Amino acid sequence: MLGQRIITAVGLVAVLAVVLLLLPPPYAVAAFAGMILAGAWEWAAFAGLESPLARIAYAGCCALAMAALWLASQGLADFVLVLAIVLLGWIPLFGWTVLAPGRAVRSLAAVAGIWVLAPAWLALARLYLQEVHGRELAVFVLLLAWAADIGAYFAGAYFGRLRLAPLVSPNKTWEGVLGGLFAGLLVATAGMVWFALPPLAFLSLCIAAVLVSVVGDLVESMFKRQRGMKDSGNLLPGHGGVLDRIDSLTPSVPLLALGFCWLGLVT
Repeated sequence: MLGQRIITAVGLVAVLAVVLLLLPPPYAVAAFAGMILAGAWEWAAFAGLESPLARIAYAGCCALAMAALWLASQGLADFVLVLAIVLLGWIPLFGWTVLAPGRAVRSLAAVAGIWVLAPAWLALARLYLQEVHGRELAVFVLLLAWAADIGAYFAGAYFGRLRLAPLVSPNKTWEGVLGGLFAGLLVATAGMVWFALPPLAFLSLCIAAVLVSVVGDLVESMFKRQRGMKDSGNLLPGHGGVLDRIDSLTPSVPLLALGFCWLGLVT
């Protein structure tokens, strides 16, 4: 299982490197959109949409939401406002996960999927298209989230004892959270040096991003558990579906993008 996981991860890194470093910006942004829409296809199952036609329709709604957000956030002030509203919307999602994880409401699950996925694409695309440090910012936010994932996986596997949210995801532990924070801080420290930013502000932002990435993971786990699913899909051997790889990005990328606006990295 671990071997298959590593092989798939290496393949994903290779594809990601091509997208981020070699493709022209419009094609890279389109590739990000394809990743998000693949996640929407899988999320449709959380809302009880099982037929291919229904899933395509749901992914189409997500694409429309992405386009609407793009048009609504052309100016920096509008972009900041959109991100702030999106992040506020994560509060009731977190409350649902903590207070009533077993209560499945398909219509709300459908709305939650659009809310979670479309803004993640907007934030990643806007970061990538920045004239200064654009690609570096996109690489950084992905590395931070995935380093936290890797740190949490191995810390949880080897040291995990205290369960984080047993009703939502029995395998996640507090030790895993600490491992994710440690790995994330290593990447954050490298990013602080690379972008030459104030340590306190930048590292605090990155710690907050790692913590909200855990919330993204738990929210997806809640919806999977409601539907009796182990993985969101089977596209990625050893990892599950696309959502299983991007769930931690969905809250952390908008938060980082908002923080980068305040730090002057996004214009």
